[in-house]
Amino acid sequence: MRKIEQQMCLAAGQHRKWKSGNTEVYPADGGFSEVYLHGNHIATVNTSNGLVMINFATLARWPTRTTKSRLRALGAL
Repeated sequence: MRKIEQQMCLAAGQHRKWKSGNTEVYPADGGFSEVYLHGNHIATVNTSNGLVMINFATLARWPTRTTKSRLRALGAL
């Protein structure tokens, strides 16, 4: 796992805002963290149980190696 992905996972799990390069994590209401890649929402993480919900619309539109790598790092793929 890349360093940026480790930091992304940590921020998502801690429900805190984070940005590095093309990847961002934003805390959302209800104990969720939203993960964005190039400004596109790729996943939502439930911070209480670690469940990852993939945004399949984004994945279908941009099935890139980077998108898949970020989702794998979150444990979604």
